[in-house]
Amino acid sequence: MTLNKILLLSFLTIFTSCNGQEKANTVNEANITKPSPKVIRNFKAIGLAPDFDTTLVSQYIRSIFQDSKGNLWFGTFEGIVRYDEKTLTYFSNPEGFISQSVFAISEDKNGNLWIGTDQGVYKYDGKVFKNYNQKNGLNHIDISRKGILVDQSGTIWVGTHGGVYRYDPSADSKDGKIFSLFQQLPPINNAGIMEDKSGNIWFASSNKGVFRYDGKTIINIAEKEELGENYAGGIAEDNAGNMWFTMKNGICKYDGKTLTEFTSKDGLGGTEFWGIIIEQSGIIWITARGSTTRFDTSVPISNPNAFTVFTSVDGFTCCVQSMFQDKSGRIWWGTGQGLYRFDGKRFYQVKQKGPW
Repeated sequence: MTLNKILLLSFLTIFTSCNGQEKANTVNEANITKPSPKVIRNFKAIGLAPDFDTTLVSQYIRSIFQDSKGNLWFGTFEGIVRYDEKTLTYFSNPEGFISQSVFAISEDKNGNLWIGTDQGVYKYDGKVFKNYNQKNGLNHIDISRKGILVDQSGTIWVGTHGGVYRYDPSADSKDGKIFSLFQQLPPINNAGIMEDKSGNIWFASSNKGVFRYDGKTIINIAEKEELGENYAGGIAEDNAGNMWFTMKNGICKYDGKTLTEFTSKDGLGGTEFWGIIIEQSGIIWITARGSTTRFDTSVPISNPNAFTVFTSVDGFTCCVQSMFQDKSGRIWWGTGQGLYRFDGKRFYQVKQKGPW
């Protein structure tokens, strides 16, 4: 055998091996699991249905977040849960975290965790939970889902069902009016806050469309500009800088000038569209009542492969309440029946013991 043939065979062996490994990591992700974590819960769960599966991470997972240390946090209706690969720790009353329902989680530049609940905002410094409520300027203490943002400048935004507030760190030590209403916005029922790549802050509302703040002025994209039914429940930005919003009857892409609507007529599954997340790859996931849709924008809309609709037969047993992509690229789904992951074909349930 000549030297050239030997080199060619070596190259083909390496190429085939690499391709096989890549496919295994993508499709059989559910089989690549981590050891079961130790479960630390020093309080009795309350408010659970009689038939609730106690092996779940929680029955309702309303928010998911990964901190700067790589820990995953899950906001539930019985407190907040931290997963650090070794332990699954439940925080509630004994630690001073008295609220049970967690709707939003974020982290500031000092490593403090900011947690939005139905009883105001909590700041967690790794040791103590500090609560902010009406006496601190939050006239509305019911924090909305995805209602906490720490922007690039370090400003902390808090969205409620009665308006958006900003945190004043200089006033925190005085324990006075630490949060003030953002007056440039009307008193919207906030449904999410995010910052785009250019530093604009976007506010989704459930009653007055979407607002964009560039640091000076506010613009409103509402029904008169064809944003569905003047409703926006989810908000995301794709790799090209387009903004995507969920509406009652579908989703909408905004390129800065034009709004393009996608509905069930185009291939979306379900009704009453709620959440949206865009993978690093550009794939868009949309949640709705009765289904979750995978939207591949690289495929023409006329192609049936552009939209893939997943229902209960594909693993999900209840409506999706939160979605999150972690730093390694894995996507997590929080539902009304626990925590889920996707193995490339089906959704599988992640319980306390795994598979993580």
